[in-house]
Amino acid sequence: MQVNLTASAELCRLAVRHFREHRGGATPQSNTLGGPRGGRIVNIASRAAYRGDSPHHWHYAASKGGMVAMTKTIARGYAGEGILAFAICPGFVMTGMAEDYLESRGGPELLKDIPLGRVASPEEIAETIRFCALDAPPSMTGAVLDVNGASFVR
Repeated sequence: MQVNLTASAELCRLAVRHFREHRGGATPQSNTLGGPRGGRIVNIASRAAYRGDSPHHWHYAASKGGMVAMTKTIARGYAGEGILAFAICPGFVMTGMAEDYLESRGGPELLKDIPLGRVASPEEIAETIRFCALDAPPSMTGAVLDVNGASFVR
């Protein structure tokens, strides 16, 4: 909980404070110098926020559910100031940690739970983060994006 939620909440609070103190202006689109107003926050949650997790990892699911709620709260509370917030909810991502976990839990058997037939690549998650950080339209603020090969569909 400390790493997955509390630390993220503290960083989000600092980001919102920074955006509010350093990017003030007359309109949501620009500050008095003509530059962009506000900022963007992209949080990495998990599909576990919605589908839960194993009894051994309930705290992980709870922390990621809290992160999703926090992201939506930031979006609702600060959109009028140009502060946008998004959450990405990956399933497994093919990193060394995921590879070890998948192998220890049966490898190919776990992949049967992913209709795509594979876990996401780090590049897929990075591209989703890049989109939210740079290109997502402001009207998307508060969006929660699932990147999990349809292993959980809302």
